[in-house]
Amino acid sequence: MSDHSSFSREAFAAFRADDRPGPVQMLNLIRLNAEAQYPDGPHGGGREAFAAYGRISAPVLTRLGGRIIWRGGFEQMLIGPRGERWDICFIAEYPSVEAFAAMFRDPIYREAMMHRQAAVKDCRLIRLAAREAGVTFAG
Repeated sequence: MSDHSSFSREAFAAFRADDRPGPVQMLNLIRLNAEAQYPDGPHGGGREAFAAYGRISAPVLTRLGGRIIWRGGFEQMLIGPRGERWDICFIAEYPSVEAFAAMFRDPIYREAMMHRQAAVKDCRLIRLAAREAGVTFAG
């Protein structure tokens, strides 16, 4: 397991402290374990464990006003570590910082997290602020 499969208390506290108004978008880049890493031993593959996480957590995401606004498939690394590949790529949007934080207090979501932790080998979770779309790269 990598050091990048969950956030630290300090990172979450900093996330909560920056409670600006408006939606928060979270870029998720996820590399899965070949075999799920449950504390009591294997229960299938990482992809299956992540699917269980998705099934269980989806109603919580919806209830809190969250949604998946973009999903894509990793094809090629042009700039970045040569061997870095991501199995799952998506952007989730939450109506507020508080909505994102509320997921972690929800008992159903906490149950789902067991499957996410077993599934994920490495990930990046990057907080974004939506900006107006345009025709130039500068924004």
